[in-house]
Amino acid sequence: MKKIIAASFLFVFITSCSIFSTLNSNTSIKPNESFVLGNNEHGSFKVVLKNISNHDLRLVMAPVSGGTHSPLIVSPNETIKLKTDKNTALIIENKSTEPANVALKVTGDIGLSMGYKN
Repeated sequence: MKKIIAASFLFVFITSCSIFSTLNSNTSIKPNESFVLGNNEHGSFKVVLKNISNHDLRLVMAPVSGGTHSPLIVSPNETIKLKTDKNTALIIENKSTEPANVALKVTGDIGLSMGYKN
């Protein structure tokens, strides 16, 4: 009986702690600017991103050591899932003359820097 109670407690504890490793955000990006997620040292993380704008957005991976790779275009109302490597930022570029909005759900290492760049 004690083992069942201990196992139940452990299960509830582990599942409740997983709530804290999720970040949900609706993010606005000004025209001709970019939003940078994770431009610091961190572990890997996963992102579910929905483009809730009226125009395409460009995503690119940028290791903190330099360079970029894996460009991707996200169409309006498109939802994508991607995994970002350790110490790699996700850059969301709004090349439009209109503001952009994205819905983000981030899991994994969420100790990520967040900021904008021109």
